[in-house]
Amino acid sequence: MIETPTEPMTAAAARRTALAAQGFADARPSGPPTRRHLRRALSRVRLLQLDSVNVAVRAHYMPLFARLGAYDPALVDDAAWSHSASKPRLLVEYWAHAASLIPVEDWPLFRWRMRHYETHWYVRDIAEKSPGLVDDVLTAVKELGPVSAGALETALGGGAPRAKGGWWNRSDVKHVCEWLFATGELTTGTRRGFQRFYDLPERVVPADILNAPPVSDDEAARRLTASAAIAHGVATEKDLRDYYRLTPASSRQAVAELVEDGQLQPVAVEGWRDTAYRHAEARTPRKITGRALLCPFDPLVWERSRTQRLFDFHYRIEIYVPEPKRVYGYYVFPFLLDGDLVARVDLKADRAAGTLRVQGAFLEPGHSPAPVAAELAAELHTMAAWLNLDTVTTTTRGDLAPTLAAAL
Repeated sequence: MIETPTEPMTAAAARRTALAAQGFADARPSGPPTRRHLRRALSRVRLLQLDSVNVAVRAHYMPLFARLGAYDPALVDDAAWSHSASKPRLLVEYWAHAASLIPVEDWPLFRWRMRHYETHWYVRDIAEKSPGLVDDVLTAVKELGPVSAGALETALGGGAPRAKGGWWNRSDVKHVCEWLFATGELTTGTRRGFQRFYDLPERVVPADILNAPPVSDDEAARRLTASAAIAHGVATEKDLRDYYRLTPASSRQAVAELVEDGQLQPVAVEGWRDTAYRHAEARTPRKITGRALLCPFDPLVWERSRTQRLFDFHYRIEIYVPEPKRVYGYYVFPFLLDGDLVARVDLKADRAAGTLRVQGAFLEPGHSPAPVAAELAAELHTMAAWLNLDTVTTTTRGDLAPTLAAAL
C-alpha cells in the first residue's frame, strides 16, 4: 500500500520541478545543436509522440525545437530511421504514450503490450478469411523491406485502387501490417514523407537489445514508471500511468514499489487533490527563464488535467471541433515564458507562400500584452526561420493579435 504523503510542496515548486524535468531549466545550445544535445533532450522527455497533422510542423520535431531552438531535423530522422556504424539508431517506433519514437533500449519493455495485441486485435478474423496472408506479408517484407503497405499490396496481388477514408477502408494487407507492427513482428525501417516503410525488427533493433533476456511484466511496468517519473519530476500516479498508458493495477503496484525502494517520495502538492510523487533525483530550480512554443503533443502539456494543475491553463485540442465552435483555433500552441504559460497562438505554416501564419493570438489573464508579444514575436521569427519560412504574419483574431502584429 502507498504510504501517506510526508512532505508538503508548493504549487510553484511543483511547476518548476516539472519544467526542470522536461529540460526547460537548461539553456538552449549557443551553437547548432548536435547529436549530444539530442541525446540529452531525449533523456529528459523519454519519448516523442508521432502524429500525422502537418499544419504547422510534425509533432515529433517540435518538442526538440522547444528545448533546443533551431536544430537540423535530420538529427531526429537519422536517430529514428537510419543507422550506420558511426551513427547507431537511437530511436524506434512503437505504441508508448500513443504512436511514439522511443529509445531502442526500451523496446523489450513493451513485450507485454505486444502480447496483448496478439490476442485482442480483430486482424485474426482477416487471417481466418485469408489463410496464409500473415505469413505472405512477413515473407514479402523479408524480401523487399523496408517497404510500404502500398507496395506490399501490389506485390501480393492486391494493388487495385481503393477508396480513401478511415480505418474501415484500409486493405487487409494494411490491417495485417499494422497488427504485425503492434505485435512486434514488424517495425518501421524508415519513413519517407512520413509514410511508414515496414521492416523486420532484426534489421532495425540492435541484436543485443532484441535478444536481451525477457523482462517480466512487473519489472517492465516498474521501469516504465520510473522513466515517466524522471520525465515528470513530480506527478500523481495517474500522470505517471498516462505517460506510457499502463493499466491502473500495474501502475499502482509499480508506484508502491518505487516508493518502497526510495526512488519516489510521496508529497502533498498545494492545490492538488491526489497524492503526488517526486522523483528522488528531480531538481527544483529557484526560477525558470526562457521561452518556448509547445505543440499540442508536447509531453509537458499532452495530459490536459496535469496542465491545468501545473499552470492553471485550460487547454484542449480543437482539430475535431467544427470551425464555428472553436474557441482558439485548429492547431494551438501554448507559449511558455519564464516558467508560466502566458499566451496561446493558432499556427499554420503556409509553405507555398513562405509564411508562418498566426491565425489567432490570445493572452492569458494576469499578463501584460507588450512584453509577452515582444518575446512571442521573437520566438515566432525563430520558428519561421527553422521551418525555412521567410515571414510571419498575423490576423486580427484574439486579444493579443494587435500587440503581436506591432511587435512582428
